[in-house]
Amino acid sequence: MGSIIRSAEGVGFEVRDVESLREHYLLTLRAWLRGLERRRLDAIKLVGERAYRVWKLYMSAGAYGFRTGGINIVQTLLSKPAPGGKAGVPLTREDLYKADNRRQGELGGKI
Repeated sequence: MGSIIRSAEGVGFEVRDVESLREHYLLTLRAWLRGLERRRLDAIKLVGERAYRVWKLYMSAGAYGFRTGGINIVQTLLSKPAPGGKAGVPLTREDLYKADNRRQGELGGKI
């Protein structure tokens, strides 16, 4: 993460927010696994038994890694200030989520 941030800052971006999504991805992978298992026969018909088993193992291992803290995923919000320094991003994370919810409403929740 440090090298990515250094690179971004080196070309004029500034870090506005950093958030670990480890627990979120655990929940996401568990949901994907349930869906894959529910559609097992369809998946096997589409890609074969071996690919089905590989994806099941891959997602299971990922879920284990996220659950135990062995792996992580971090979302970073960067902004490139306009001339004069204006960042053009909401002041707080709460404001950011409000703005995102407004955009989803404008798009009918189809983001």
